[in-house]
Amino acid sequence: MSTPPPTGPLVTRDTLAAQLRELGVQSGDTLLVHSSLSSLGWVCGGPVTVVRGLLDALGPDGTLVVPTQSGDLSDPAVWSNPPVPEEWWNTIRATMPAYDPLVTRALGVGVVPETVRTWPGALRSAHPQTSFAAVGPRAAEIVEGHALDCRLGERSPLARLEALHARVLLLGAGYDACTCFHLAEYRIPSPLVKVGRPGPAGWEVVTEVSITSDRFDELGHDFERDRPVVRGKVGAADVRLFPLADAVAYAQRWLEIHRPRAEEI
Repeated sequence: MSTPPPTGPLVTRDTLAAQLRELGVQSGDTLLVHSSLSSLGWVCGGPVTVVRGLLDALGPDGTLVVPTQSGDLSDPAVWSNPPVPEEWWNTIRATMPAYDPLVTRALGVGVVPETVRTWPGALRSAHPQTSFAAVGPRAAEIVEGHALDCRLGERSPLARLEALHARVLLLGAGYDACTCFHLAEYRIPSPLVKVGRPGPAGWEVVTEVSITSDRFDELGHDFERDRPVVRGKVGAADVRLFPLADAVAYAQRWLEIHRPRAEEI
C-alpha cells in the first residue's frame, strides 16, 4: 500500500516569517506563543523551522516566550490519563525526580515549546509545574522570580509579560490553551487547593490558587467578539494575535460573571 502524499501547504522558514509579519508581528515584539505544529501544514524542518521563523519575525530585539509546563510532576492520586494503581502512589511520590529546568521535559504543550526550551540561549522559569521558556533580550526579565507557590499569578512570567506589553499569538491553538486567562483567576475569588509535587528535599505539598481552563473557549469567543483581535492564516493554521493585558482584563470581568467560584480549600 502506497503512502499518501503529505497534506499541504508547504511551510518554510521564510514563508512562516513573512506571514507572521503580514499578520502584524513586529521586530522587537515580546510574544507569548501557543502553537500546534500539525495545524500548519507540511513544515519543512518541523518545529525547528517554526522557532526560526518566529525568531526571524521578532528580530534580534524581540523575545519569544512559550509555556513549558510539566504537569506530570504531580500527585499520582489525581492522574486520570491514564490513572495508575493506588498501591503505586507512595513509591511514585518517593522516587519521582524533582524539577530541573535544564532537563525536565515540557509536556502537553506541543513540540514547539520543547524545541524552544532546548534552544541555544533559552532561559526557563523555576516553577516545577507551570514554567515558561524564553529566548531573546528580555528572557531573563520575564522568567526570573517565578515563585514556587504561584503557578500562573502575580509572581509568574504572565504578570511580567503583562507589564512589558507583550502580545499573545495563538498559532493554530485555541483559546483553551491561552494561559494568560489564568492570570485573571488570581485576581478574582477562586478556590485554594493543595498541590503535591516532588521537591529538592522530597515530596512536598503547597497551597495554591485553583486553576482550570473550563469555559476558556467560551471566554475566547466573547473576547474576540468584543475586543480587537487580529485574525489570519499562517500556513493552514488559524492564527490570532492580541495584547496580553487586554485579554487578562477582559477575562477578569468575564470570569466573575460567567464562572464564579467559591474561595475555600
